[in-house]
Amino acid sequence: MLSTSARLLRLLTLLQSRRSWAGAELVERLEVTPRTLRRDMDRLRRLGYPVQSTTGVAGGYRFGSGSELPPLLLDDEEALVVSLSLRTAAAGNVVGMEEVALRALTKLEQVLPARLRRRLSALNAAIVPLTGRGPAVDARALTAIAAACRDQVQVRFGYQGHDGRPSRRDVEPAGLVHSGARWYLVAWDLGRADWRTFRVDRIASKVTSGATFFPRRPPEGGLAAYVARSLSAPAHPIKGRVLFHAPIADMAKRIPAWVGTLESAGARACVLHTGSHSVHDLVAWMAVMGVDFEIQEPRGAAELLRQFAARALRAADGDAGAR
Repeated sequence: MLSTSARLLRLLTLLQSRRSWAGAELVERLEVTPRTLRRDMDRLRRLGYPVQSTTGVAGGYRFGSGSELPPLLLDDEEALVVSLSLRTAAAGNVVGMEEVALRALTKLEQVLPARLRRRLSALNAAIVPLTGRGPAVDARALTAIAAACRDQVQVRFGYQGHDGRPSRRDVEPAGLVHSGARWYLVAWDLGRADWRTFRVDRIASKVTSGATFFPRRPPEGGLAAYVARSLSAPAHPIKGRVLFHAPIADMAKRIPAWVGTLESAGARACVLHTGSHSVHDLVAWMAVMGVDFEIQEPRGAAELLRQFAARALRAADGDAGAR
């Protein structure tokens, strides 16, 4: 039979592995009597773990929410993921999170076994952060918005549009989407009676909560798809339509969702609806995609493609100075 301390650690691991357990299941797993199980549960409660129990035929045990954070047990893979996530947060673009993440990371790595420290060191050495991250966001605003999404509570905040104009918005928040460079809030704008996308870095740090609401049907395709459509359309003055002679499944792997939306044009072709700040930028990007394509919109792209091809040929022939 396991010692009391080893049995408690095993019990904690089981309780954290799924939402609820029947008492009989835990008795069988731990090879103890129901009386011993009840005593172990009482010990966990005295240590600060919020163990809840129900009686009856379907009675069992589960973790609830307590007033303080008790120690957590993590397996090897969980510890590595948490450590990498904290390291990313410590060097991230959420203002106010760097120092907190660094403190938590120091505590975690201090108690990691040698085998995990070696694995973590190898992972960290292989990961090279890309400079030039997106704009920083306020941690207070981010957490307040996330809580409002979870609790289905209306929020009010100040917002600065892409044209620099300030406004006050009352919204029903649906969710947060991270593009890899920026955070976006998708919400039903009560003043405009429609779905809207808001860059979190443009939201004032003071976010006030209002009444609860019943969640609406999300935009077509889900929140991430809605953000992708929003980013590829009004934010760019040039609208692009490009036909690729490749299956949509292949192009979906090459083109990030935030670039635009893809639609099938047959078994071996698809169309990208996108946007750009200039026709030149659109042409240059399409030219390096590695598949045959036709730029159907905007007009003027064909001539720029000819110029691009001529420069490429001169470069390939070592005659880049020719005119």
